Formats: sequence, structure tokens, C-alpha cells
Amino acid sequence: MNYSIQTLLLLVLVFLTVQTQSQSTESSDLISKTCKKTPYYDICLSSLQSSPQSSNSDTAGLAHIIADLVLSNATDTLDYIHGLLKQSPEADIQKPLANCAELYIPVVKYTLPESIDALSNGHYGFANYGISDAAKEAQACEKGFSGTTKSPLTDRNTLVSCLSQVAVAIINLVQG
Repeated sequence: MNYSIQTLLLLVLVFLTVQTQSQSTESSDLISKTCKKTPYYDICLSSLQSSPQSSNSDTAGLAHIIADLVLSNATDTLDYIHGLLKQSPEADIQKPLANCAELYIPVVKYTLPESIDALSNGHYGFANYGISDAAKEAQACEKGFSGTTKSPLTDRNTLVSCLSQVAVAIINLVQG
């Protein structure tokens, strides 16, 4: 058999393309199967599919990706709160915003980073506890707006809470 270099290169290219498509389908299947076991399938699916790292991840890796997204969104929310506080909003919104900042600061600076570290080290119970706390604090922030005062943080608090619940569900899958 006498193959030309072009023929061999073509065969290698075809093999790599088939291999890549197979891996892509496997990772897509893992993401879909994993997300079906969480309380917010759509949020889980879109979050993981938008992350390039998820294509090469196992379930533990997917948990880490979502946990990182919780931290990222909580940090963005805290920055947004600080921005709103600097704008000197009306007095009736100043107090609940300040309360939200007090709730988010420890979550962003301590709870979530320690939870992500615990997740990396296989301490799933501790990771779950801390990530669950992020959801509770986001919900507490939202409840701080009452009466006629509409929360400017509803979408952000909801996302942090939902991502936290997704992360906990995935960690539970990893934990068995």
C-alpha cells in the first residue's frame, strides 16, 4: 500500500474530526444529564454550555464551573450594590441596599472562596454548606425590600440563588 502524504493527512484530519465530534457529543450529553438533576435545568444548561472548560469536564469539574459562576455573579452583585449606594438613592432604599452589602460582603470575600477551595479538595459537605449560604443571603437581601420599595436587585439575587442551588445539586451528584 502506497499512500501519499496528502492521503495520510486527509485520513488523520477525518479521524480527528470524528474524535472531536464524539467528545463534543459526550460532553454535551454529560452536561444535559447533569443539568436534568438540578432544580433549574435551563440556567444550568446555558451556564455550562457557555463555559469553554465544561467541554472537557467531568461532573466534579462541572460543579466547580458553576461554583465559580456563583462567586462571579455574587461579586458582580456586590459591586452593583456599592454603585447604587454611591449614587445616594432615596432614604427608603438606602437601608435595604446597605443591608444587602452586609449580606454579600462575607459571601464574596470568605464563604464562596472557601467553599470553592473545599470543593477542589473534595470536602463536598463544607462546599455545599457555603454555597447554600450564598443562596440564603441572596434571598435575605431580596426580602429586605418591603412595602412600596421595589428591589433593584431582584434579577441579580434570583440568579445568585438559582446558580447556588444548581451548584449544590451538582455537588450532591459528585458526592454520591
